[in-house]
Amino acid sequence: MTFSICVRESLSEDEGGPLRFAVGVTTANPTIGVFTPFVSEDGAVATQALTQGDLGPRALDGLADGRSVAGALPELLDAADNAEQLQVHALDEDSSFVHHGDALIDPTDDGYDWDRVAHRSGEHYSVAGNFLADERVVDAVAEAYEEADQSRLLAERLLDALEAGDEAGGDKRESEASSAAIKVVDPDAPLAHEWYDDLRVDASPTPLEDLRETYELGKRYHEDVSEEW
Repeated sequence: MTFSICVRESLSEDEGGPLRFAVGVTTANPTIGVFTPFVSEDGAVATQALTQGDLGPRALDGLADGRSVAGALPELLDAADNAEQLQVHALDEDSSFVHHGDALIDPTDDGYDWDRVAHRSGEHYSVAGNFLADERVVDAVAEAYEEADQSRLLAERLLDALEAGDEAGGDKRESEASSAAIKVVDPDAPLAHEWYDDLRVDASPTPLEDLRETYELGKRYHEDVSEEW
């Protein structure tokens, strides 16, 4: 159904310095940018499978109040009606969290074939997916992120990682209304850079190609405008 990557990156070599957080996601369903990526200066949360729209914002509210993802999300999932059909992964300043609902791990007769559920994590990222063509999809996303040149823009590196997952098989379903999104919160980013920190394609048979085109066109436009100014 979906695969996504949550990222936490330090903006300083000093411990306790500012951080940026991000989520990149793609799926065979439309408008995933509305339902899955939730990002603030306190953390990154991705809710997927059968999503619950208020879980991400409520998790970010908990982080803003000083809670950790490992503390806030279990309580929210305990109160959720469909926790058994949710896949959630998240990062905050110091910790990470992942949840695979029982219906995803042990498929039932609920009408959904939740096979190929997988998760990978590293020191600064988490990758999770369901309805995957192959478990190597999450490995490909993780490897692309790990091996990327860290001097490049985070949005571009997330695009590369999602494309690597897609090339490894991606979502096992085909759809004319697939979608993709990238959301980055970077407290040090100049205002003019906000255009590449919130990118979405809501319905397309080729969402990652379209997201790449949107990114490249936006980058070219702002480079031209900057030269004129």
